[in-house]
Amino acid sequence: MVKLRLKRCGRKQQAVYRIVAIDVRSRREGRDLRKVGFYDPIKNQTCLNVPAILYFLEKGAQPTRTVYDILRKAEFFKEKEGTLS
Repeated sequence: MVKLRLKRCGRKQQAVYRIVAIDVRSRREGRDLRKVGFYDPIKNQTCLNVPAILYFLEKGAQPTRTVYDILRKAEFFKEKEGTLS
């Protein structure tokens, strides 16, 4: 099973995260299938690859609660509903 989850990058006390599609059995810093976004909690910046995220969600990937919240704040699901209608 594939999940969309955060992968930690950056320096000490200055964490930034990549949003990645990764196998459930892999560890947090393990090999990812694809990078689908970027999240910086310090600057509150988000960069999303919408087609890639849609692809993995359609294939059955489950976002973690944190990634789901990031996508919701970026109004990703509103965009998704608009494209499907």
